[in-house]
Amino acid sequence: MSEKYSTIEQRVSYGVGRQMGEQLASNPFDGVDPGAVAEGVIDALYGKPSTVEPSLMEEAFGVIQQRMQAKQAEQGKEQSAEGDAFLAENAKRDEVTTTDSGLQYEILAVGEGEKPVASSTVRTHYHGTLMDGSVFDSSVDRGEPAEFPVGGVIAGWTEALQLMPVGSKWRLFVPYQLAYGERGAGGQIGPYTSLVFEVELLAIIS
Repeated sequence: MSEKYSTIEQRVSYGVGRQMGEQLASNPFDGVDPGAVAEGVIDALYGKPSTVEPSLMEEAFGVIQQRMQAKQAEQGKEQSAEGDAFLAENAKRDEVTTTDSGLQYEILAVGEGEKPVASSTVRTHYHGTLMDGSVFDSSVDRGEPAEFPVGGVIAGWTEALQLMPVGSKWRLFVPYQLAYGERGAGGQIGPYTSLVFEVELLAIIS
């Protein structure tokens, strides 16, 4: 590995620049100019006047934001269409029940306990995946059940849990409207993403 930056100050300076670059790379926009980025950083550090008029920069930021929003909306439409197609095909299976809200569930194990209400707190084991099977969250993989209020989770879960007797294990197919909607959640769950969960209702805590 290169020893180009040998002092503590140089290494920290490079690290700061590297972090800025990684942040830009994680939120890219078409046409980013690394040279202009570097010049802007240098001018700011040395207190030089801006090469670009502030009003023009503000206008440019607005244009880029509109482009990114349009791109996200287009990607969202594609993601929504994929989810809708998956759920439409899934609804044809005899073992799948579709509720009025659009939630779909498949009973894997029948429980005989009480059903929670919206104000209940429950203990569950769950395994959450995207439609392609990619795991985004799993108490099963962690080996530790999760406890939470029925009314404090995504709408699809809130609805399903109130239909499940304790001891039940269901597979839920949750349309994006009943999941994380148009915004998504974190890096793995994008906007307009339908989700699949296996949920085992272990107990009603309160």
